[in-house]
Amino acid sequence: MDWGERRVGIALSDEGKVIASPHLVLSRSRILKDDFNKLADLIRKNDVELVIVGLPLNLDGSRGTAAEKVLEVVSLMQESLNAPVVIWDERLSTAEAERILIGGDVSRKKRKTLIDRVAAAIFLQAFLDSRSGGKA
Repeated sequence: MDWGERRVGIALSDEGKVIASPHLVLSRSRILKDDFNKLADLIRKNDVELVIVGLPLNLDGSRGTAAEKVLEVVSLMQESLNAPVVIWDERLSTAEAERILIGGDVSRKKRKTLIDRVAAAIFLQAFLDSRSGGKA
């Protein structure tokens, strides 16, 4: 998942854990517990075994304010969800998602609704590839 201030981009893998696909975008509420309840429901409905949360590191690999916020949320999330939670470097996933959508001639308005889940799929795919040695 691509955790953001206003939205959470969600991607899912296939049953074989080989291919990541954009799934949906959840609009964040003002109450974190409500967000976690939505996620727990999504996890249950999709038989999710492992949750991957993107960590927005700086380009040099250091943790900035956004990464610290995500780490705080992940800490609370681990207590609330019935699935293990792992963090994964998501550097440049949003920029790559933007390039892909522009390359696909997706309108600016449509890109705004797709970018978070496409970014989540990009770093989920990187995670899946790292576990399989890059063999799809």
